[in-house]
Amino acid sequence: MRQDRQLIVITHLSQLVTLVIGFGSLILPLILWMTNKEKVYQMDVHGKNILNFQISLIIYALICIPLIFLLGLGILGLIVLGIISIIFPIINAIKASNGETPKYPLSLNFIS
Repeated sequence: MRQDRQLIVITHLSQLVTLVIGFGSLILPLILWMTNKEKVYQMDVHGKNILNFQISLIIYALICIPLIFLLGLGILGLIVLGIISIIFPIINAIKASNGETPKYPLSLNFIS
């Protein structure tokens, strides 16, 4: 196994591809993780954290959709999720570049 912090940082930042093309925040990190988890040191841990975070965001967004009709709480929830989905990949990419293993907030553990 080789150490490649740059690829791990790119994997964290790949979640932001949705801002550019509208989708892919789950697909691109999944591809990077699947192709490099046995080649790059710590890629497996980082990849699982990213995928758990993205799956959790999707579930929370699906929960917010019906809540839109309930006093607009769903809109507030979607805005908060949008902010979290932009800020934490950047913060955790910085942590990964320093050699830390970051954790994502509100992340449910689907892939262990």
